[in-house]
Amino acid sequence: MGSRIAPHVEELPKSGIRKFFDIVAQSKDVISLGVGEPDFDTPWHISKAAVLCLENGGTHYTSNLGTPRLRQAIARYLERRFAAKYSWENEILATVGVSEAIDLSIRALCSPGDEVLYHEPCFVSYAATIRLAHAVPVAVETRAEDGFALSVEALERKVSPKTKALLVNFPCNPTGATLDSAQMEEILRFCERHDLVLLSDEVYGELNYEVPSGPDDTLPSFAAFPGYRDRVVLLNGFSKSWAMTGYRLGYACGAPDIIDAMMKIHQYGIMSAPTLAQAAGVEAMDFGDKDVSRMRLEYRERRDWLVAALNGLGLDTAMPKGAFYAFPDIRSTGMLSEEFAMRLLKEHGVACVPGGAFGACGEGYVRMSYATRLANIKAAIGRLERMLGR
Repeated sequence: MGSRIAPHVEELPKSGIRKFFDIVAQSKDVISLGVGEPDFDTPWHISKAAVLCLENGGTHYTSNLGTPRLRQAIARYLERRFAAKYSWENEILATVGVSEAIDLSIRALCSPGDEVLYHEPCFVSYAATIRLAHAVPVAVETRAEDGFALSVEALERKVSPKTKALLVNFPCNPTGATLDSAQMEEILRFCERHDLVLLSDEVYGELNYEVPSGPDDTLPSFAAFPGYRDRVVLLNGFSKSWAMTGYRLGYACGAPDIIDAMMKIHQYGIMSAPTLAQAAGVEAMDFGDKDVSRMRLEYRERRDWLVAALNGLGLDTAMPKGAFYAFPDIRSTGMLSEEFAMRLLKEHGVACVPGGAFGACGEGYVRMSYATRLANIKAAIGRLERMLGR
C-alpha cells in the first residue's frame, strides 16, 4: 500500500520548537528557555470572568464572528491602544488563537499558485501555513546588521506578478525586532504599489520596549495608518499580552469583504471560538492594562540581564526591542545551531531553539526565551558558561 498522506502534507517538516519541547518534557532538571509561553498565570480577574460565564450557563455556541461583547471590546481596545478603528459588526472576527487567524487570512485570499512574501527568521508556522493553502511561500531575508528589520529593497527583489500578500510579524518572534513609523509606511507603500494585502501578525504588539507604554500612550500598528486601512488585515491574540495561552483566543480585523470570506472558512471548520475564552477576553481588554504593564516591566528586566550576560560570554546578542526572545549569534563557537542547542540540552540541561527552525537565515543563532523567571535565566546562563568553558 502506497502512502495515504497528501504529498503537500507529507513534505511538511515538524516544528523545530516542538521537537525540543518534547525532549524537555521527558527530561529532568531542565531549565527551558525554549517555548515562547509566559510563565505568569492568567490574572485571576480574567479567569474569574470565564468562571462566571460558566456558572451563568455560557456553554453554548456563539455567533460565528464571536460574541458582540467581545467584538465591541476588541474595537474599544484597538482604538484606545493602537489608534486603529474597526466596526465591531462586520470588521472583526474572533478566532481560535492568532494561528487560526493567520491560516484563515491566507486561505481566504490565495488561490493555488499565488505567492505570499514573508520575512525570515520568523515564527515556524508561516511557510507551512502558506503551503497548506496551496500557495507558494517566498522568504525575504532579514539580517542582524540591520537589526532584523524588513527592508523594501529586499521585498522588491522577491515580489512578482504572482504575489498576492505580504505576511509580517513585528515585534518579531524570534529576533525581537521592531519597525519604526517610517519603515512601516514604506512597507505599506510597497504593498500599495504592487496591489498586495498586508497580513500583520501583531500578537506581541503590547510587548514593545521602544515606545512609551503608559495608559494614555498608543502603540505602533500597521492598522493605524490612514489611507491603507482596507489593505491591512490585523491579526492578534490574547496569549502573549495577558498570559492566556491555554484560552486559545485570537482575532482578525480588516475590510468587510475579507472578514466575511475568512468567516466562511471559520464557520465550516471551527464554528466559533470557545465561549468561556471570549468572556475572559472581554475582561482582559477592558480591565487588563495594569496586568500587561506589570508583566512588560518584568520582561524588560529579564531581557536586560540576559542580553548583558550573553554578550559577556562572547555570544554577540543584539538588544531585542520587543517580544520576549533573545537571538544570540553562536557562530563563534564553531558549532551549527542544532549541535549547539542539543549539546546545551543534553549535557547541561538548558533548552533553547536552533535558529534554523525559523528559516535558513536563522542558522548560526539560537532563540532563548526570557518568559521565565530571572532565577531560572541566571541558572541557565551559569550552565551555558560551563559549556562554553569546555
